[in-house]
Amino acid sequence: MSYNLLKGKRGIIFGALNEQSIAWKVAEKAVEEGAAITLSNTPVAVRMGEVSALSEKLNCEVIPADATSVEDLENVFKRSMEVLGGPVDFVLHSIGMSPNVRKKRTYDDLDYDMLEKTLDISAVSFHKMIQAAKKLNAIADYGSILALSYVAAQRTFYGYNDMADAKALLESIARSFGYIYGREHHVRVNTISQSPTMTTAGSGVKGMDKLFDFANRMSPLGNASADECADYCFVMFSDLTRKVTMQNLFHDGGFSSIGMSLRAMATYEKGLEILEAEKEKEIYHAKIDFFTNIAHEIRTPLTLIKGPLENILHKENIDRNTIRENLDVMERNTLRLLDLTNQLLDFRKTDTKGFRLNFM
Repeated sequence: MSYNLLKGKRGIIFGALNEQSIAWKVAEKAVEEGAAITLSNTPVAVRMGEVSALSEKLNCEVIPADATSVEDLENVFKRSMEVLGGPVDFVLHSIGMSPNVRKKRTYDDLDYDMLEKTLDISAVSFHKMIQAAKKLNAIADYGSILALSYVAAQRTFYGYNDMADAKALLESIARSFGYIYGREHHVRVNTISQSPTMTTAGSGVKGMDKLFDFANRMSPLGNASADECADYCFVMFSDLTRKVTMQNLFHDGGFSSIGMSLRAMATYEKGLEILEAEKEKEIYHAKIDFFTNIAHEIRTPLTLIKGPLENILHKENIDRNTIRENLDVMERNTLRLLDLTNQLLDFRKTDTKGFRLNFM
């Protein structure tokens, strides 16, 4: 359903890779809402990816560019103004990549050259993009610049790694440049903190499937999809949000404001019940093993008592020395049985004082 909110507006979408990417959805929505756009991605992504198909579908030009290159970014803005017929009204930065995440380096074992690339690609590119646009006067007054972020910029999410640092920097750039660009040209700069989304880039994060499920259970409205994020983006590009700037806008079904949801609590309690059942099962088997060991320990001295007793009772003409030897064996094993019995009676000490049975 179109609202024509972007009718007559011009924009640039950075980062559309395939149908799973949020930038792809934003490009489709922007054109549906009446905008004329250009697309940009790395030369490799343009050659190897599916962005050409999107370009044909939307009848828009693709301008290859390395987002870490100021020269390339300047060319994107110059060419876009030429193709679209003037300064643009909106820009989307949907770019992020971490070599450390791809190489499965943990946060306490980062490769610093890779970290520099992560920050340059995922955050500093946003600064370069805005700076290039401002110097070229490439964005119209009351234009809108958006970048996609994630709540890991403020909270710790295991596996998100140095991308969390990149997102924190990204949000800081939006605030700092938002003030300057807003004061001088009324250009808005914001970030959208999106739900975990199963994009090509997102799927590279360790445990993304579990994180996606966790966030969906925690959020009262559930995870926001790529299509829903695109809806939010075109509203932010429109004149309806002319006075919204320097903000990090959470678009995550309420996840960012939740401490513990009902569904998450139920899952947690179920997990506790399973753990408790496993613990009881473990204790049961320990008790079985314990009493099996005790039975063996009791049977041994009983056997050693029974043998000498049978010798005394059933052998004829047994001498006193033999009787004495048999009685000594019986006495030793009787004492052993008595000792084991006393230990069993004191078994309650195993809970209170760490008492252990002595089988030696």
